[in-house]
Amino acid sequence: MEIFRWSEVEKRRLDPLTTRQAIHGESITIARFEVRKGSRVAEHSHPHEQISSVQSGAVRFTVGGENLILRAGESVRIPPHVAHSAEALEDSVAIDTFSPPREDWK
Repeated sequence: MEIFRWSEVEKRRLDPLTTRQAIHGESITIARFEVRKGSRVAEHSHPHEQISSVQSGAVRFTVGGENLILRAGESVRIPPHVAHSAEALEDSVAIDTFSPPREDWK
């Protein structure tokens, strides 16, 4: 058993508006993003199944060409290899879970 505290997990600054923390397990990666209003993730895809959950704020996702706005307490599942992007409409915190693990983030 391992215990993790977000307050102790290293924060990586991805750009002036975005930080990412990540915890890696044997079969999943969970990441916590703090994003400022206007932060954008360009359209991309990957082989991982992803579930994105907004903890606070509001984030616009485009998944497979469909737009949706998620607010605190809402989640979206993004299948593997499906193009998606995101934009923070407010200062927000989101948790993303990936399977298999994001080896590219270790």
